[in-house]
Amino acid sequence: MTIPQLSTPLSPDQISFLQTFSKSCRRSILEMVTNAQSGHPGGALSCIDFLTVVYSYIISQGGEKIVISNGHISPAVYSTLAEMGYIPKEDVVKNFRKIGSVYEGHITRHVPGIWYGTGPLGIGVSVASSFAWAEKHNGTNQKVFAVAGDGECQEGEIYETMHFARKYNLDNLILFVDYNKVQLTASIKETMNLDLVKVFAASDWNVIEVDGHDYQKMWAAIGEAYKNTGKPTVLIGHTIMGQGVDFMEVTGQAHKSDWHGKAPKPEQIAEPVKALTLTPEEEALLADFRKNSIKWHPTPTVYPALLSETKVKPGTPITYKKEELTDCRTAYGKALLDLAKNNPEVVALTCDVKDSVMTKFVAAEYPDRHIECGIAEQHMISASGGLSLDNFTPFCSTFGAFISSRAKDQARVNDINYANVKMVATHCGLSVGEDGPTHQAIDDMMSFLGMYNTMVVEPSDPNQTDHMIRYVASHYGNFYVRMGRHKFPVLTKTDGTPFYNASYKYEYGRSDVIREGKDLTIAATGAMVNEAMKAYEILKTSKPELFIEVVAVSSIKKFDDTLINSIKKTGKVITIEDHNVNCGLGNQLAAHLLQLGIKPNSYKSLGVTAYQLSGTSEALYHLNGLDGEGIAKTINETN
Repeated sequence: MTIPQLSTPLSPDQISFLQTFSKSCRRSILEMVTNAQSGHPGGALSCIDFLTVVYSYIISQGGEKIVISNGHISPAVYSTLAEMGYIPKEDVVKNFRKIGSVYEGHITRHVPGIWYGTGPLGIGVSVASSFAWAEKHNGTNQKVFAVAGDGECQEGEIYETMHFARKYNLDNLILFVDYNKVQLTASIKETMNLDLVKVFAASDWNVIEVDGHDYQKMWAAIGEAYKNTGKPTVLIGHTIMGQGVDFMEVTGQAHKSDWHGKAPKPEQIAEPVKALTLTPEEEALLADFRKNSIKWHPTPTVYPALLSETKVKPGTPITYKKEELTDCRTAYGKALLDLAKNNPEVVALTCDVKDSVMTKFVAAEYPDRHIECGIAEQHMISASGGLSLDNFTPFCSTFGAFISSRAKDQARVNDINYANVKMVATHCGLSVGEDGPTHQAIDDMMSFLGMYNTMVVEPSDPNQTDHMIRYVASHYGNFYVRMGRHKFPVLTKTDGTPFYNASYKYEYGRSDVIREGKDLTIAATGAMVNEAMKAYEILKTSKPELFIEVVAVSSIKKFDDTLINSIKKTGKVITIEDHNVNCGLGNQLAAHLLQLGIKPNSYKSLGVTAYQLSGTSEALYHLNGLDGEGIAKTINETN
């Protein structure tokens, strides 16, 4: 079979081949959802003709990336991959949605040929746009495809991506919207009517309407999209839910959602399966295609071990002197700039806050690697996930309240995809001060505790920030790095030199004894280490008989022997955090000690116990007993 050129119409033989390919896929779709008695056959059947064209005549030749944002049409995707010979058909039909199988209900990177696993709607289009950005940045400008459902276009993240793709002139991005006019519970018109043509046109996309079941017209539309310059293209594919299976198609034509997420019974598919069974000649045609026409084959996905070293060169740490009063976010920005200088794959993303989160340094020197997403936190996190799986090391930054709440879903899907995203959140805790409770992220760490492939860390001063950022960049996995806004002094040793000096080596979960003692362990995180040191100095005078050990804790998700040995030694613990006391360091450490069978003689947690109003960070810390004076008072009263 001859692979067609985009500039020429399809021949009758080429159309016949596509009909045969999709026919076989439709049978596989029916068999897998029926065998599983679970799945989404309706949308899979309405999308399969587009997937047939793109995989057979384009991806088979060049391996163009494609992201299926409506991940529930996995039967269509798996059947296509099977027909291409990329995965075993019998295996996927038999084990779809079954325990122990990689053929999950929504597409997953465990399956060769899947670039990014999706499920929650809206995310995949962001990821595809980041792939397209990467192709343009690298100078290849290869086309990137995406598929989305029509109801999915109600998602806000879709709109965020529309603006992003137009801003960066992603004319190599081609989105197919499966416009079957049906969503989960009812028709589009009943649920939330959309005029998709006007929506995308308003965002200045190249809009092409096409019959999503007519191969000739789809081929011509794709060819037009390839010629388009300066803006992304959306193909509004007019389709029918359940196309190709009579009893499903009739309800699809009536815009009923009967077969959106319902599996048919075996007796219902007996006749359709018989009609979709290939003849020996058709089987031979597909076998010949697999053997002689396919030039590109996917490679199995490799999941690097968490915290394994990457190719990023960490560079030489910057040491801030004790006389330098600065903030952790500035130290982050300067470390990121140094990383960008030495590693072309390091990129920075932000949401209209580059001056606040200090990615402004990268923006000034490497504007081509500073990606401004606008006020679109969800898109930023998803796009970062895509970039991280496309050989970039993305640092995405905004305020902690927004990453941990608005974009938690996106961070969770990155986590499931074993991505390598470096989320750096500033303006966390009461440190943000006057902005008030909407911006005082005091429950943000909790958002990431349940994610298995995301590490959480919080630096104690600007010098540790520098070391931590370099570690995060050069070790694999998603990270959430938390820091405040205000300035405070660098931590020092007893001789007055910086504690976190050039010889310091950070490792995930490391704790550091800032001052040694034998009677009480203060376990503090972030800026609270500085306040703990103030309390230490106060108590040296007011209670000289009490020898306090101050331990800087860098993560509430992993605790090392340094901290545990300190607690064993002193038998008394007080935790301090600029965070909700009910879901942070205090609770996490207590649970860890319980699992180890360690029972301190006393255990007390200090942190934020209620939403606060506006005020300086210093005033808010004082009001909540989290400044040096308040910490010293609590220790005096309990010891």
